Amino acid sequence: MGFRSLRVINEDRIDGGMGFDSHPHENMEIISYVVDGALEHKDSMGTKAVILPGEVQRMSAGSGVVHSEVNKMNDRKTHFFQIWIMPNKEGGKPGYGQKSFESDLNKNKLTLVVSQDGRDGSIEIKQDANMYISRLKSGDHVELKLLPKRGAWIQMVKGNVDLNGETLKTGDGAAIDNEQLLKLKATDESEVIIFDLH
Repeated sequence: MGFRSLRVINEDRIDGGMGFDSHPHENMEIISYVVDGALEHKDSMGTKAVILPGEVQRMSAGSGVVHSEVNKMNDRKTHFFQIWIMPNKEGGKPGYGQKSFESDLNKNKLTLVVSQDGRDGSIEIKQDANMYISRLKSGDHVELKLLPKRGAWIQMVKGNVDLNGETLKTGDGAAIDNEQLLKLKATDESEVIIFDLH
């Protein structure tokens, strides 16, 4: 728990009709990515939304927000990642953003889904952090350059990849410092979340 501005990665599998009752957060950028199923979100800003596979949601807790998350599907589990990134400043008005990247994820080897400036259609967050998702077929390669003094965290959603000579499999995470180029090669069908962090 805690690598640079990346505070938490929770990988959750929620039974049908179950979830997390209303609970508070403050001063945190909270990102949810649904892998399978459907997650219903409600919050004190008046937001009510369902997050589907391939969709990313960002909730800026700011000065304080209360929210709940429930598996909307009674007959199957919902599998999702919830990520906490520390903001670059505390307080401020809570905010919400949600977008489907499913088409891009199935078309591109590397998709930027979250960034500080919202470039390339990504969702904005209050931190100098970039979050990418990569879906790779067996034998696919992808590279990501890191600027000096930046670090990266790799989180395996599924599959197996070779990362700069190290093998990562489903559920693995890797903290990376003092590297300027990340080289990933999938050894089977794989999905990877990559964080580029200040």
